[in-house]
Amino acid sequence: MKIKDGFILRKFSDKIVAVAEDDYADNSNSFIKMNSSAEFVWNFLRQDRTYEEVVDALLEKYDIDRQTAENDLNGFLSVVRNAGLLDEQS
Repeated sequence: MKIKDGFILRKFSDKIVAVAEDDYADNSNSFIKMNSSAEFVWNFLRQDRTYEEVVDALLEKYDIDRQTAENDLNGFLSVVRNAGLLDEQS
């Protein structure tokens, strides 16, 4: 799975948002606000990764247990899936 091409992160003051790039802006209403751990996952998913690779990366980066990492990842994946920003066919 990976984040679809055509979407980028922008920082506005202390906010991080994912927005469609110019070529995709007319066809997408997707706008996702995220925190720093979601930004980490977003950037990690710029390349094709497995679910387990993402969980392992979260465990390495943050001082959290596996259940917390999986819960947080599942929440993030639900948001990007619903917005149509996740490519799971990679």
